[in-house]
Amino acid sequence: MKVIGITGSSGAGKSMVSDLLAARGYTVINADRTYHAILKSSKEMTAELVDAFGTAILGEDGRVSRRKLAATVFGKPDTVTLLHTLNQVTHKYVMSEVESRLHALQKVGVRTVILDAPQLFEAGADELCDATVGIVAARTLRLARIMARDDIDEAAALARLDAQKSDEFFSTHCDRILENNSDKKALVRELDAILSELGV
Repeated sequence: MKVIGITGSSGAGKSMVSDLLAARGYTVINADRTYHAILKSSKEMTAELVDAFGTAILGEDGRVSRRKLAATVFGKPDTVTLLHTLNQVTHKYVMSEVESRLHALQKVGVRTVILDAPQLFEAGADELCDATVGIVAARTLRLARIMARDDIDEAAALARLDAQKSDEFFSTHCDRILENNSDKKALVRELDAILSELGV
C-alpha cells in the first residue's frame, strides 16, 4: 500500500486537493477531521486539554470548544509554547487512530491512501508516508480563505497564519510542492503532474 501525505499551512488548499482526490476514488484520511471527531468523543483527551489550558476552553455542553481553544492558543505572546503543548496532547490520539485506520485499509487491500495532515511532520506522520506533497499559496490568498472558511475576523486569521510553518519549511521537507495560487483548473493540472511523477 502506498501512502501519500498531503500537508501545508492553513488556507493553502489541502482540503481542496484531498476532496479532488476523494472524488477520483482515492481513500483519504483527513487528520483534522479525525482530530475533531476525537475532540467530541474522547473524555481522556478532553481531560488532558483541561489540565493544560483550564476549563475556559469548554463549551456549555462540557466538551472542548474549538473556537475557545483557538482563542486560548493563538495570538498570544507565548503562542509557540501553547501550540507545542496542544500538539503534545492531541497528536498521540490522532496518530493512534490514523495508524489503526491505515492498518485496516492495508488488510482489505487498498492500494493508495491519501493522508491529509496539516501537522504531518510535527506529529511524525511523515514516517508513515511513501511520499509527501506540500500545498502552498500566497499569504494574502490564505488569509482570505481562512476568514471565509472559519468565519473569523482578520486579526484572528492573522494570528493563525503567524503560527504556521513557512512555505520554505514545506519546500525543504516535502518531496513535491503544489502551488495553489490560481484557479481550480490550474490546480488540477499541477496535481495530475505530481500524481504521475509519484506513480499514483
